[in-house]
Amino acid sequence: MTPADLSPCVVRAVRRAVADGELGVGTVVPERVVVERTRPGGVGEYATPAALAVARSAGRPPRDVAGVLAARLGAEPGIERVEVTGPGFLNFVLPAPAAPALVAQAIVLDIAIRDMRGGAAFLRDDLDGPDDPDDPEDADTAAGLRRRVVRRCVQRLVRAQGGSEQDVPADLPVAPLARRDADAVRRYGADAACWAMLAVPARETPAFSDVLLHQGEASEFFRVRYAYSRSRALVRNAGQLGFHPEAGEVDDAPALLRLLADHPLVLEAAAHHRAPERLVRHLVELADALLDFHHRVLPQGDEKPSAAHRARLALAEAAGTVLAGGLALLGTDAPERL
Repeated sequence: MTPADLSPCVVRAVRRAVADGELGVGTVVPERVVVERTRPGGVGEYATPAALAVARSAGRPPRDVAGVLAARLGAEPGIERVEVTGPGFLNFVLPAPAAPALVAQAIVLDIAIRDMRGGAAFLRDDLDGPDDPDDPEDADTAAGLRRRVVRRCVQRLVRAQGGSEQDVPADLPVAPLARRDADAVRRYGADAACWAMLAVPARETPAFSDVLLHQGEASEFFRVRYAYSRSRALVRNAGQLGFHPEAGEVDDAPALLRLLADHPLVLEAAAHHRAPERLVRHLVELADALLDFHHRVLPQGDEKPSAAHRARLALAEAAGTVLAGGLALLGTDAPERL
């Protein structure tokens, strides 16, 4: 079981508890629940407040509902442990993620995003005209541009979760650009400007600096795109050496595996909370983990390509695929060569 499987698993547990009479017939079964990684110092690895929401229609204390669900979920294959904390949070511990499952997950996510993109307009519509041409504020460069970028990114995140643009409120609170940054697109380019506008919570004013233009470690924007380009270079170089990616177990990339496992949850949380900055932070962490790992992918010296190399290459390619998809959701490009 991957972390992405936890949400439907919790929904099934609620449905079965209602069917078996453990929860009242009036209990509303949610279509989906939000599961997120626990914060540092928290219990377990992942958590959901689903029982608190279900308790309202069940007419029972949240901790009672959480106890019913925990007993069921604890018996699910692939869940090591379930604990109830606080007023009724469900906390989970899962086995270490398996690389083949994460490679397959990356492919599924990539297909979904490609199907949703609809061509280059998916990347560039953020900077094309106001959402409401009759709204003077939206037409103003400093006030309207940031709101347009954030709103359209949130719309893409929501659509990626199966929602529609109508699910994003028209009055999404967004702090405008500072007047001095009204020409940010001209100064830094569309991709870097969009990244900076989305890197902080919507209510905060974004900061721009020449670091956005640096082709080095100091720029998070560069590191994310560079990590993607390195993943593509690894595939090309492996082809020249006569081998190709093949999913298999990888035991020397725990950070990369964990971050890939968390990616669907990050997308869901970013859409649910209308918070693109969560995706930005995740992409930076994922890129750094990939850059720490990529030196171990290809054979060294006289070493011959092995199953381990093919598995590492498949994992690196999957990480690159996830980075490219994340950048597309943010509305920025992912060049194969930098």
